[in-house]
Amino acid sequence: MAEPRPELALRFQRRFLAARPLSSLPWPELEQSLRTAPDSALLADILHKTILHPLCVKYPPSAKYRRCFLTELIKKLESTAAEPLDELYEALADVLKEEEECTHCYKSYLLPSGDSVSLCESTALICGGTTGLLTWEAALLLAQWALQNPGLFRGRTVLELGSGIGFTGIAICKTCQPRTFIFSDCHPRVLRHLGENIQLNGFTPEPDVTWSIQTEPQGQEVQGQSCQNPKVIVAELDWGSVTEKQLLALRADVVIAADVVYDPEIILALVGMLQKLSTSRAGRKAPEVFIASTIRNPDTFQLFQAELDKAGIRWQVIPAHSSCHFLYDVQPDVTILQLFL
Repeated sequence: MAEPRPELALRFQRRFLAARPLSSLPWPELEQSLRTAPDSALLADILHKTILHPLCVKYPPSAKYRRCFLTELIKKLESTAAEPLDELYEALADVLKEEEECTHCYKSYLLPSGDSVSLCESTALICGGTTGLLTWEAALLLAQWALQNPGLFRGRTVLELGSGIGFTGIAICKTCQPRTFIFSDCHPRVLRHLGENIQLNGFTPEPDVTWSIQTEPQGQEVQGQSCQNPKVIVAELDWGSVTEKQLLALRADVVIAADVVYDPEIILALVGMLQKLSTSRAGRKAPEVFIASTIRNPDTFQLFQAELDKAGIRWQVIPAHSSCHFLYDVQPDVTILQLFL
């Protein structure tokens, strides 16, 4: 039985706007639907929900991605007895005129609330000496989990470690109503890119864009005024050199991180920083900590767990849904740990 056409077009839309691999798009279902009823109206609907969608027009995936997508769509059209679709060929002609931008592209993720997160991402896994310029799987899974547990963040101060280009934090700011959200990273290029993506999504970071905690805060407390419009801060945070006093000044109620457990040296610095967090309370309740990790190397993840045990930090695995709204095509082995400081 062929999939209902409106739902099929929406599946194409969600995957296309997020620039998921073209092989993950529901081409077999499209072929089946066209065999059942060779009608160019379905292809026109898909075109308007992808290439001609306002998000794609404003924040387009790479020209190569759009070109390959349109070429495949035209092949499906020409393999049927459907009427030719002029605007499909016109769209391809427009893309062919563009100069290829090979270092960065846009990806847009549709949130269940109807809102969206658009990000400028690097097209390379490693760019400028960092892996922080693209969205990793654990960030997508952590965002989905956060959106399913908004009460944990509502009206609270949230500190994100290793924010990268900002997907998880922006999604939380748009849907979970935190009082204050502190994005943090240590790489200057990532911090600059992060600030740009935050502004792209309608938030204005605190003045000077990067609020560095390398110097002692002058007695200021990080607090927002309205949960509907959270205070947003971009902080340069070096896990190895940050002091207990600096961490205390952040007054974090919740600490989150995604894909930060991938290197033994980084693990030691991370656990050391978590120990500082646990001892820098000054009578305040310890923050709730949640860390999402893609298990690429079981030995590295087990080292993280062992270092937590050695530091006296208890942990438990948080049950998470087996499928991710933002990934669609692949469900990696992601584990979310709750830590008890």
